[in-house]
Amino acid sequence: MAHITRCISDDGCVVVLAADTTDIVEYARQINNSSKVCTAALGRLLTGASLMGVMLKTEESSVTLRVNGGGETGSVIAVSDSHGNVRGYMMNSSVELPLNDKGKLDVGGAVGKDGFLNVVKDFGLKEPTIGQVPLVSGEIAEDITSYFAASEQIPSVCALGVLVNPDKTVAVAGGFLIQLLPTSDDEIITRVENGLKNISSVTTMLAQGKTPFEICKTVLPEFNVEILDESDCEYKCNCSRQRVEAALISTGADSLNEMANDSVTQVKCHFCPAVYEFTSADIKRLIKSAKEN
Repeated sequence: MAHITRCISDDGCVVVLAADTTDIVEYARQINNSSKVCTAALGRLLTGASLMGVMLKTEESSVTLRVNGGGETGSVIAVSDSHGNVRGYMMNSSVELPLNDKGKLDVGGAVGKDGFLNVVKDFGLKEPTIGQVPLVSGEIAEDITSYFAASEQIPSVCALGVLVNPDKTVAVAGGFLIQLLPTSDDEIITRVENGLKNISSVTTMLAQGKTPFEICKTVLPEFNVEILDESDCEYKCNCSRQRVEAALISTGADSLNEMANDSVTQVKCHFCPAVYEFTSADIKRLIKSAKEN
């Protein structure tokens, strides 16, 4: 099972989170039957959403990340709850591209960079909090760093990684997020920057067997860090027949009347393999509900 650890420096100036999301990203790959570069793109966004999810303050909160950079993948979406449980999908998961000039999977090329990262935080209130920033690179981690700086004015460092095997399965996946608290000064910033100069990539650290807590300590070598909390998380879809019925009703009676002409209407969840079937009689019942609303 995936795991996230959140730590704070003993001087109270820096918070760091690290996650091993290998199981989550591999399951997402299986659901989407994705290419290597698409697995990397979706996996990074899922990991970023999971890290941001555990930072939410209330049990019923959720965060949604949507990236659309004009690339061949189309929109890429990830949704996390406050425990880091996450789900996601992309419009086109079969994109194939050559490696980039660094010999890495070209996530930025697949996602594109002519667009935005949208972040929606739902705290269970009347209106969610919405932030939007232009994409920096389409590589996801840099874009999340930009979001925190521009929309929340929090100096942050985000690193995300997905290592894909030759057979397209996920070897390791995860990431870390460092944030400076208001008590930080220039000396703290320098110490954080110095500690990051010679660290290995996230995927290298995970492949070496480092736990999320060990990654937290590794990326902040000039600080003593203490665990704030830890949590197991998983790929978790919240779809249900009741939710699908509500979505169908929201399309209106005219749309439902067209569906009623078919003996069976199938609705597939974007986020998981679930398929919901509705007979003509079921649709007619929903039409009645749509007219009553």
